[in-house]
Amino acid sequence: MIVLLKAITLAFLLAGLAVHVAHAAEPVSNFDAAAVTDAALESSLSADRARSIRDAGRRLVAAYPDKLKAIDGQTLIWRDGTRMPLDDGLPLKDAAAWVRSPDLKDMFRYPYVGGEPARPTAGSDPGRARNAAFFSKMYGDCRGGGVSGKLVEVDWLPSRSRVKLKMTGENGVAQQLAKISTELDTLPRSFTRYLLPPAGTYNCRVVAGTDQQSAHGYGIAIDIAVKPAHYWRWQQPDASGNPIWRNAIPIDIVRIFEHHGFIWGGRWAHYDTMHFEYRPELLLP
Repeated sequence: MIVLLKAITLAFLLAGLAVHVAHAAEPVSNFDAAAVTDAALESSLSADRARSIRDAGRRLVAAYPDKLKAIDGQTLIWRDGTRMPLDDGLPLKDAAAWVRSPDLKDMFRYPYVGGEPARPTAGSDPGRARNAAFFSKMYGDCRGGGVSGKLVEVDWLPSRSRVKLKMTGENGVAQQLAKISTELDTLPRSFTRYLLPPAGTYNCRVVAGTDQQSAHGYGIAIDIAVKPAHYWRWQQPDASGNPIWRNAIPIDIVRIFEHHGFIWGGRWAHYDTMHFEYRPELLLP
């Protein structure tokens, strides 16, 4: 009888253990843990996103005070009263979408790092993403003739050439290029090969390989001499498919451009070392 009672008790214990193990194996507890983790991550991402929105607005207003008035939450306010969202609310974009359809916040995803030329981090292209609505309002849409009437002629290296370049007068861009030209003209003659002949400034066209308006179409970009320059599309990529960075442009030239609000395409992973464009918002601390 005692043996029978022990057997029944053991059976109940084993059944209880089996039920406990079965419940432990259910995904309920794992799901709850994941939900908590995701909530914490979402909270962190939201804080980072809010911070990046504020920083984007601050930089833009500081860089273009004649055009921009203030930020109101997630909205950029122009001096003419136009309101423009800083954030489109979409998830983090991949590289292609970042170039194709950036919001204002997205333009600051990658920090612009100065100093001696060095190979950029893979995928880091500070300045390659341009919000079309913002730049079209700021400088005009060249496809409708909105830029050509604002172009100003600049004498390029006047002691070495008779070249005249056209840049927009908006935001004093042409005036800044004139100052750059004057400073470059004082460099030793050995620098001339990097600067003459220039490959061009204003040109109403899209960025190669995309349907996005080029910075040249807004009248804010210049390509210096082609022969000593390097461009990622001209080179074979590495084994991972990333561009192999190359550069021959002296830092003396880069520093003069950057001092006057122009960023350099040589600081992009998808590099274009002849390219400079007026983007003072990316150079602010």
